[in-house]
Amino acid sequence: MAPNSVPVTIEKTRDFSSLQVDESQSPLFPEKQKAASPKQFTWVLLLKLHKVFICFSWLSMALKATFSLVKKRISLSDVSDEDSKNRGRLYRFIKVFLALSVGGLALELIAHFNKWNLHGLIQPWEVTNLLQWSYMAWLSFREDYIAPVVVSVSKFCIVLFLIQSLDRLVLCIGCFWIKYKKLKPTIDADACDIEDPSKFPMVLVQIPMCNEREVYAQSIGAACQLDWPKDRILIQVLDDSSDGHVQLLIKDEVSSWKEKGVNIVYRHRLIRTGYKAGNLKSAMACDNVKDYEFVAIFDADFQPNPDFLKQTIPHFEGKPDVGLVQARWAFVNKDENLLTRLQNINLCFHFEVEQQVNGHFLNFFGFNGTAGVWRIKALEESGGWLERTTVEDMDIAVRAHLNGWKFIFLNDVKVLCELPESYEAYKKQQHRWHSGPMQLFRLCLPAIITSKITAWKKANLILLFFLLRKLILPFYSFTLFCIILPLTMFIPEAELPLWVICYVPIFMSFLNILPAPKSVPFLVPYLLFENTMSVTKFNAMVSGLFQLGSAYEWVVTKKTGRSSESDLLSLAERESKSSSEDKISRRHSDSGLELLTKLKQVEAPKKKRNRIYRKELALAFLLLTASARSLLSAHGVHFYFLLFQGLSFLIMGLDLIGEQVD
Repeated sequence: MAPNSVPVTIEKTRDFSSLQVDESQSPLFPEKQKAASPKQFTWVLLLKLHKVFICFSWLSMALKATFSLVKKRISLSDVSDEDSKNRGRLYRFIKVFLALSVGGLALELIAHFNKWNLHGLIQPWEVTNLLQWSYMAWLSFREDYIAPVVVSVSKFCIVLFLIQSLDRLVLCIGCFWIKYKKLKPTIDADACDIEDPSKFPMVLVQIPMCNEREVYAQSIGAACQLDWPKDRILIQVLDDSSDGHVQLLIKDEVSSWKEKGVNIVYRHRLIRTGYKAGNLKSAMACDNVKDYEFVAIFDADFQPNPDFLKQTIPHFEGKPDVGLVQARWAFVNKDENLLTRLQNINLCFHFEVEQQVNGHFLNFFGFNGTAGVWRIKALEESGGWLERTTVEDMDIAVRAHLNGWKFIFLNDVKVLCELPESYEAYKKQQHRWHSGPMQLFRLCLPAIITSKITAWKKANLILLFFLLRKLILPFYSFTLFCIILPLTMFIPEAELPLWVICYVPIFMSFLNILPAPKSVPFLVPYLLFENTMSVTKFNAMVSGLFQLGSAYEWVVTKKTGRSSESDLLSLAERESKSSSEDKISRRHSDSGLELLTKLKQVEAPKKKRNRIYRKELALAFLLLTASARSLLSAHGVHFYFLLFQGLSFLIMGLDLIGEQVD
């Protein structure tokens, strides 16, 4: 037989052939490898044990670091400012609910380990002890009295949830239609003759600020570099700072730009009332603004591009009924930390979907308070700035809409600004943003009903703009996912369906993320984050609706003064200026020494600390208790949702998200 041949045997059996290869006689098939030796097996085992040891050591170190951080956070955190808020009715309700849940979990654990099946008991004498009888009585009372109420409330919240989800879906379809048809606001070809600067309209630029030490220079510098004829623009720096040192710095910055030929003035109110609304109202009463046709407003951390006015003002030309042109915000620190990334998702949806769709189809949206240009005539005919709420921007927008003025939103015009980097700053901002609309709704409802606008516009204002998006959204979000869902773990008769807690929320979160496609990996954190913020929004909504004390609280959002690369280049000239001390001593020959001494006597800033938030912590323990109860019943998705939602509340409560202070 040939050395490379293989003997093959073919046996024919009915309809198929059987082929057999005699591999024992062929050198082509080497002998099977021998089994691994004990020494090799030992090495493999040691390698796997080494990996397990490394994994456990890493986990133990991470847990140790986390627990030490939590311990340090609790021992060093300052809760004195939060005490009055935490001891409100909502906090007391959450604590009582938590205590009942812990008691219910203990009872359920006893029943689980004793393998009680009290639903199967028919005769009372089958109960063996008092605890078992109490558990049976609880089951009967729960089924007859508590479950029907919880089922009714949950159905009501689910209906609100579906209505709000439908509204979001319609907005997304409208945004898709705008992009598909490439619809954009248009301007007349001869709207602004750039060859003849004398035909440019008179524009007033206002920069309201209050103790903005970190951002005053870059905002003033950006406004002073706006590309507009110098004799047809006036920049007002409206400083409401209570810190005298900050006032001197801002005044000096204004003087330096004035020396360069910029038409800029500095104003400081002696009587500081009405917060930002009072500041703007006072500035509009000045005699030197009577000749101006438009006013552009920028908050202290906003940095418009030089062509901002040339991109916005032409939209007014030939459209006498347009009262507002709003630009979109862009953020220099959107990738700074997880908190800013999640905020960016929310605001991208707000501008690209909500503002753009409402602006195109309804010619109305809520003014964002900054990065917008108003026709001064529209402000005056609508009653001007009022100090009755903490959302003066939304107030003037609603009143202008009731007077027939139209709004234009420019999604392509972006103005750089900052996002709050700490949870404390973001929490205070959201409280003001959600309490103010409820104050405004109470005040504006009679005016909306009696106004001369169409019934459709009235319905849009009342049902969609205020009730659905400002009241119903925080109400059902907090009630359904933070109260009803954990409650149903102890009341199985009212268990929420899977699509309510999983499928629909994930789908709606995915729609919210679409305007910021790079944020898709943050889908689940965004969903948990929104549910976690619902306690702050719900509390703010209730305080604004019932005019509680915290509804009128105004706290300036903390800024860090971050700038993009383009801003640094555009403001490079300022870095070559002489020091602030030299300029002050040069301009004030008589009182320069005194002024210089004041600047040097700046008090050392107070040591900042991260805080703990008791509402969030109480809800964290409540949800974790409910997740433990759902684990006994093997609820699956309910358990995972409650577990991760509870952990997200724990992270927020310990202030472990966003900017950290050592």
